[in-house]
Amino acid sequence: MFVLKYLYYSIKNEATTLELKPSVLDLDWAEVASKIKRFIKDYVSKTQAKGIVLGMSGGIDSSTAAALSALAIGGDKVLGLILPEKETYNKKDVEHAKLVAKNFGIKTETVDITPTLENFYNSIPIFDPLDKVCKGNIKARTRMIYIYYYANKLGMLVCGSSDKSETMIGYFTKWGDVAADIHPIMDLYKTQVQKLAKHIGIPDEIIEKPPSPTLWPEQSAEKELGIKYENLDLILYGLEHFMKTEEIASQLRINETLVKQIKQRWLSTEHKRRILLTPKLEYRTIGADFRLPRDY
Repeated sequence: MFVLKYLYYSIKNEATTLELKPSVLDLDWAEVASKIKRFIKDYVSKTQAKGIVLGMSGGIDSSTAAALSALAIGGDKVLGLILPEKETYNKKDVEHAKLVAKNFGIKTETVDITPTLENFYNSIPIFDPLDKVCKGNIKARTRMIYIYYYANKLGMLVCGSSDKSETMIGYFTKWGDVAADIHPIMDLYKTQVQKLAKHIGIPDEIIEKPPSPTLWPEQSAEKELGIKYENLDLILYGLEHFMKTEEIASQLRINETLVKQIKQRWLSTEHKRRILLTPKLEYRTIGADFRLPRDY
């Protein structure tokens, strides 16, 4: 306990020396790619899975996760599911997903989930078609039902594609797009994922495309969040390193109210990042102090 407290306060004190600029997010991308590939290959091996299945939306995150999976275990062992539905169908997104699959030798299957979604809508007594958030969450969770069915049926692992920026602020659907067996890029901020994507050969047109969860027409992540990822990532980096909101705001020359809003969103969405939360009643509690390594 003493050691943990010492480390905590040592890191906290170092925060005052941080200079928030884009370069603080720079990493050795070859080393990062190597570590992620080892992580994926090792986990697939230890679980004796036949491969990896993941949803491919044509966006930066899923494209990067898919490509890294293919580089780690071979594209012939990776299945990318393309799951369009009529309300948000975007031909360019489908083309981008197929382009990445082709470039990295990934197998794909396209399944229109519109009929399933409509059955869900029609079978829920209190369904409100005007509530786009609740409706969008049904879409995210339905996609994951398909992905996990393929994984179960084919003996594969589900690979997630959530990044650190969106995970930290809870910009995801609980039990939806964040549901997965492994999350190779979850410790990388969005702008870092973009640089890693560039390094491994993801096409520029995908890297530069405005991010969107594609839960309703013309949805834009940055418009919805009210901030560019370049600023969001530096704010989150500062919070991660125990910087005060006023110092973050001062360095980035932005309103402190915005920084406080980001911090509050981070804190208030912690429930979305905690799996199997339960009160402490016995000697060792699942999800708290009773977590085993995969190869225990």
